[in-house]
Amino acid sequence: MEINNLFSVKNKVAVVTGGSRGIGEMITAGFLANGAKVYITARKAPALIEKAKELSDKYDAECIAFPCDLSTMEGIDSLVSLIAEKEEGIDYLVNNAGAAWGEPFESFSESGWDKVMDLNVKSLFFLTQKMKSLLVVRASLEDPSRVINIGSIDGLDVPAFPTFSYSASKSAVHHLTRHLASQLVSENITVNAIAPGPYPSAMLGSAVNSDYSEIERRNPRKRIGSPEDVAGLTIFLCSRAGAYVVGETIASDGGIVKTGGHNLG
Repeated sequence: MEINNLFSVKNKVAVVTGGSRGIGEMITAGFLANGAKVYITARKAPALIEKAKELSDKYDAECIAFPCDLSTMEGIDSLVSLIAEKEEGIDYLVNNAGAAWGEPFESFSESGWDKVMDLNVKSLFFLTQKMKSLLVVRASLEDPSRVINIGSIDGLDVPAFPTFSYSASKSAVHHLTRHLASQLVSENITVNAIAPGPYPSAMLGSAVNSDYSEIERRNPRKRIGSPEDVAGLTIFLCSRAGAYVVGETIASDGGIVKTGGHNLG
């Protein structure tokens, strides 16, 4: 019951997709700061490699970059092959890579629909499918391997922006989390989802011109999310403390969904 053991992720091996910025970077930093080795992916190689070096130096830990496009099966296969070459098995898979798209309902494009659904839902499923052989290696009854899917409160609530494929994709992620949990729990792999609300990120920043003041004012907690919020929740789910949590989608949003906080004046 000692707290350092209860919440330890030390010497674990994690894969975080979309790990070079935003919520993915926050989760990666949380793992590294607490003694885990982390593989991160993104499409843009120079920025990814630079971020991996920056985080490795900052936390005196091992952060390994692997540039790939997870929206393609080739990208998924190449990532799985690389990890399999370097690791006998992994402990945590964080499916964070995602895309958003906003257009008016009347002109919403097929390309915007497909881009979001392919990366946010299809790739998440097939990466988890192909990573299963690595996840089962270290999994045990006492210490299961973990899959953490990053959903969104836009998949729990109706968003303010015309991001139809994004909200549909994140709702799909939440239900797919339950279905995957049902499939994998008997093999000592737990699957859960986190549904973030507003956090500082390129995705949200571009929607509000990097001015979060109005979002903070309307949030029941009067702020946006911090790295500690999402990293802490991820570490809980991945540690001994979270080993009995299966198939859940946990909102990390300051109370927006459960208190109707998005309607606050």
